[in-house]
This record gives sequence, C-alpha cells and structure tokens, in this order.
Amino acid sequence: MSRSRVAVLGAGLIGRSWTALFLAAGHDVAVYDPADNVEDVVHEGIDLAWPMLQQLGLATGEAPTANLTFYADAAEAVEGATFIQESVPERIDMKRELYSRIEPALHPDSIVASSASGLTLSELQSGWQDPARLVLGHPFNPPHLIPLVEVMGNERTAPGVVDAAREFYESVGKVTIEVKREVPGHVANRLQAALWREAIHLVNEGVASVADVDAAIASGPGLRWAVMGPTTLFHLGGDEEGLQTFCDRYTESFNRWWDDLGDPRLDAETTERLVQGVADAGLAGRVEELSKVRDERLAQVVSATHPTLRPGG
Repeated sequence: MSRSRVAVLGAGLIGRSWTALFLAAGHDVAVYDPADNVEDVVHEGIDLAWPMLQQLGLATGEAPTANLTFYADAAEAVEGATFIQESVPERIDMKRELYSRIEPALHPDSIVASSASGLTLSELQSGWQDPARLVLGHPFNPPHLIPLVEVMGNERTAPGVVDAAREFYESVGKVTIEVKREVPGHVANRLQAALWREAIHLVNEGVASVADVDAAIASGPGLRWAVMGPTTLFHLGGDEEGLQTFCDRYTESFNRWWDDLGDPRLDAETTERLVQGVADAGLAGRVEELSKVRDERLAQVVSATHPTLRPGG
C-alpha cells in the first residue's frame, strides 16, 4: 500500500504502539490526544518500539519522526486521513463524544477502526449518524509486535469496508481474522479468558501455584500455540488419520476434563491470592523490566513463526 495519511486517536499504551507501527510502514501519522505531555510520551514509545520493529524487518533506519504530527483537535487530526485507528479509553460516552466530533471532518472514503476490546461494534455504532465506515479493529497488545487484528463489520457497515480494513492492516504486517457475529470479547479475548479462568481455578483449588501454572503454559502448550492453533495441533495429534482419529481416541478424556473445569469469580479474595502469587514468584515491582523481556522474546517468536510478515506483503 502506498504512503498515506493515517490518524491515531488516543496515545495511550495501544495508541503509541499503533503509531510506531504505522510510521514503520511508511505512513504519515497524525496523533490526537489531549494530554499535556503527549508528544514526549509518544516519542518515548516509538524509541522503545523501534528496535523490535527493526528486528522483525518492519522498520529500517531511524524512526521517521518528521512524518509524525500532533493535534489538540481530533477533527483536525482526521482531515485527509485514509485510515483512522481509534484507541481512546474504553468508556462508551468518551468514544461517542469523539465520534460526534470527527464524523463531519472525515473523508467519504476514510475507514475508522476501533481498538475496543470490551465494547461491541453495535455499541460503538450508536455514536454515529452513519457508521458505514466504522469497523472493529481490535489488536493484541502490544500491536507493533503481535500480528493479530480482529476485524468486524455488520449490516450497518458499507460493503467492502471490512475487506479494505483487512487489506490495510495486512499491508503494515498484520494477520487479520474476521469476527462474523457479535459476542462480548470478540474471539481471542474469549479464548484467553477461558484459559485464565481455569488457571485461576487450579490456583484456588491448590492444584498448583501461580508461578507453576504460568510455567505450565509458557513451557508447554503455549509454545505449540505460537506455531499453530489448537484444532490444527490436535489434527496433527491424530497421526496420519488426523483429527478424526484424535477425537475418537480422546473424546472420553476431553469430556471428563470439560465436566471438571472450574468457574471461579475474579472477586477480592481471588485477586488477593493471584497478586500474592505474583509476589511470591518475585515479579512484583518489575513491570517495566518484564515488559522489555516480553517484547524481546516476542520479537524472536514472531520472527520465527511469521517470517513473511512485512509491510506491503
């Protein structure tokens, strides 16, 4: 995709990550955020992200910060932008107010994508006079490293907009999936929520510690999931006969396990137990340090598992 003007609305953790990625892909990026220190924070975020983008082959040379502009007015930021990534806090009133300000300033062919993870597309659409150009464009954190973007439109979305959004994301090195029916949490968040629910249940029941449950994932199936999804992996687990043999062989086991899965609540007691488990593992107070470790390792994993992802690829 040729160089174009892209707008990023909201310069929090997700918005800063998107900004770095769009700059790396060669776009001019207009950033809107009302925070007083937004320029310093965004530049710091780009500096942190750039080495990882270079490692992935998504960026070359120094960050082209001359292609970055800041706006105190959201309507001015979106003027002339062909693609707008909205990542303001997940408060529906805040998003609706923002949409009412930018809608009159949008080019008729612009696409607006929301990074929302907890809000549904229909809730977001209620802030528009005509939401035909609005889609869900939900990334996985951090967006400049994790390839996945979940894209969704519905009957109020104009024909071709979902396909165009997916094409744009793929042009900057992303992997897209289409969410075809509205459910809370979309796809990937529901999958990780299901896993975390059982992880919490195992801790609550005294089966294993927080650290050991995390180790079981990071040093076990998590490694396989970085390569292929669960159904494909189980297809391989059926030997030459594939998934049919696997299901025939393990139906009783899986049904037994599913019947025994827990249903914990993230209440105060459970939260306290998890926080203590993090402290017991020596992780408390190390968020910045661990984030850097995570990003370095993620870059290595993505390089190995998605070697063909390049802007324009």
